[in-house]
Amino acid sequence: MELKEKLSGIARRGQEQAGHINNEEATKTALVLPFIGALGYDPFDTREVVPEFTADVGTKKGEKVDFAIRTDGALSILVECKPIGTDLSNVQYSQLYRYFACTDAKFAILTNGFEYRFYSDLDSENKLDNRPFFTFNLDELSDQDIDELKKFSKPNFDIDSILGTANRLKYTNLAKQAIDSVFHEAPEEFIKFIVSQIYDGRQTRQVIEEFTPIIKDACRLYIQEQVALRLQGALVRNAGADASHVEDEPSEDEPDENDDGIVTTQEEIDAYNIVRSILAEDVDISRIAMRDAKSYCAILLDDNNRKPICRLHFNSKSVKRVGFFTEKDEDRVEVKGVADIFQYRDRLKTTLSEYQD
Repeated sequence: MELKEKLSGIARRGQEQAGHINNEEATKTALVLPFIGALGYDPFDTREVVPEFTADVGTKKGEKVDFAIRTDGALSILVECKPIGTDLSNVQYSQLYRYFACTDAKFAILTNGFEYRFYSDLDSENKLDNRPFFTFNLDELSDQDIDELKKFSKPNFDIDSILGTANRLKYTNLAKQAIDSVFHEAPEEFIKFIVSQIYDGRQTRQVIEEFTPIIKDACRLYIQEQVALRLQGALVRNAGADASHVEDEPSEDEPDENDDGIVTTQEEIDAYNIVRSILAEDVDISRIAMRDAKSYCAILLDDNNRKPICRLHFNSKSVKRVGFFTEKDEDRVEVKGVADIFQYRDRLKTTLSEYQD
């Protein structure tokens, strides 16, 4: 089984058992040990995975780190666990910090079972960095995350190879966080820069305040449009084959004798693919079907009318609405374009979960 499939399976089980994983020990058992196992280490072989690893540090006696991983007999990775749901950005990890300085381990992991933060000594030798060089979340895995994790797996573990790219990876991730902050929070310096590009007048306080909501809206729309374009390029090319419940429109040369007046538009196909992309991490997308009708286009689970995920009310030329469901009650929300559907991912996921409980 591929690493991505193993980790996705751990994430699914973790989500299913989340209500019962209520302390640190349960987090270790349900999530952290399976994660270590997915990397190829045997969590039941204490020659490879040492639980409650102890090393006296200065005046600190008997302190323990949750796990120490050995590769080829050498101590290589220290792992400190926190209970599921812990905000790792506010966690003190003094034990991990002290142990790293007095052992031969070159890497340390801080985790709450879903989020994993990888540290080393890139800034100062033998001193654990304050910032991780690699962070990922089990339920938001990307292909790049998988590529990085493979370097830590038992068959591929190579300190020089990891450290060779760790510094670049660290600052790339920090840059991504900074860019994300700019687009979502729009700090004043960013607002002033954009204003200077689009407004010739003097940047008074009133001008900055007037442009701030405009630029924030522009950022939001830009992100939505870019995501929609990527999806359209990646998914719509195969929409005809994948949307098996949408009949091909008859050509002008071959009129359809059974024409029922239903026309499936490109916008409906685009919206269908967006819904599939949102729910792909929770369900096999082959189970998500589209069934068009004269008054609306339904997106269903298992092509079952009793399991509506949402309805697309796109037939009006002036107003487009998407109907979301809560316990079979439909709530219609106006949208400006199909990309707006991304704003309602939580509602779609909630509806899907009601059918899977």
